[in-house]
Amino acid sequence: MPDAVEADVDAAVAAARRAFDDPHGWAHWEPSRRGAAIESLANELEALGEEMARRVSMQNGMPIAIAGQLEAGFPLVVLRYYAELLKTAEFETERPHVMGGTSIVRKQPIGVVGAVAPWNYPQTLASFKHAPAMAAGCTIVLKPSPETVLDAMLFAEAVAASDVPDGVINIVPGGREAGAYLVSHRDVNKVAFTGSTAAGRQIAETCGRLLRPVTLELGGKSAAIVLDDADLDLATIGDDLFAATLINNGQTCYLGTRILAPRSRYGEVVDTFAAFAGSLKVGDALDPTTQIGPMASSIHRDRVEGYIAKGTGDGARLITGGGRPSDLDAGWFVQPTVFADVDNSSTIAQEKIFGPVLSIIQYDSVG
Repeated sequence: MPDAVEADVDAAVAAARRAFDDPHGWAHWEPSRRGAAIESLANELEALGEEMARRVSMQNGMPIAIAGQLEAGFPLVVLRYYAELLKTAEFETERPHVMGGTSIVRKQPIGVVGAVAPWNYPQTLASFKHAPAMAAGCTIVLKPSPETVLDAMLFAEAVAASDVPDGVINIVPGGREAGAYLVSHRDVNKVAFTGSTAAGRQIAETCGRLLRPVTLELGGKSAAIVLDDADLDLATIGDDLFAATLINNGQTCYLGTRILAPRSRYGEVVDTFAAFAGSLKVGDALDPTTQIGPMASSIHRDRVEGYIAKGTGDGARLITGGGRPSDLDAGWFVQPTVFADVDNSSTIAQEKIFGPVLSIIQYDSVG
């Protein structure tokens, strides 16, 4: 696959700038006309849905059943939402002024948007950037993660086949250097980034120095709170529990991987999560019955395994998992893993592991 260098980023930004500055171009189209073009892009992507899901699963290990719903389906929802919104959106309004008279408020596109998308939900999270930007009349330079480029190329095919004009969406596959260059490019007017907190800090520093608007969606360590009257019947809650804690192999930023459980039912909670994790099918991401696929890369598996070792070393009690599946001799797999007796100050309670690892912490009251 191509690996962009600075000249490629320059070419992509220049194309986006030409498309934006064109006095008869995208930014000056009637909103309904932009909406129709965005709808045509959704239609092209829908026709490629099965292949899109397959490519995402091939690259980041997302189970194909999840990829079909999310990576093939959710971007269509986002694009069509903004296409529909353009039918009724008001881009100019008059408001009474406090000192008398009226003020005219215009909503205008900001210009060229530099968008950097991650590998865990590459199409969904990219759509959160390009769809609203296109609806506003902006043009976009999208840099996908180097771990998920095959799906970005399929997205490029859909763009080319749609009614979206040349230059409105430009894609530059590349690594950190290409991303950093895009963020700091003199002709970029806005940056949108989803990724790690460390990278987000660097981007925020760059945009702050340039006084450039930036939107950051970064990592965290979300808590799941089990109350003392919770229903712990896996037959009832199993599907929701999976979606809340381990969907996409735990490679999801908002998952409740830090589980706070009441001391009065702590043993029951631990047993429930152990049974839950042990019941999940680990296997080939392209198998429709797989629930937990491989990690996105060997480097990422090493990182997850390092956290598991750290949890054991810090005194947490390993309840289930903790290793690699014995029946899978190829692939970057990690068993669904549950730790009990985790201290809130420990590394695995404080840092995002981004894998199928859950930590259960006791609490005495919600007061």
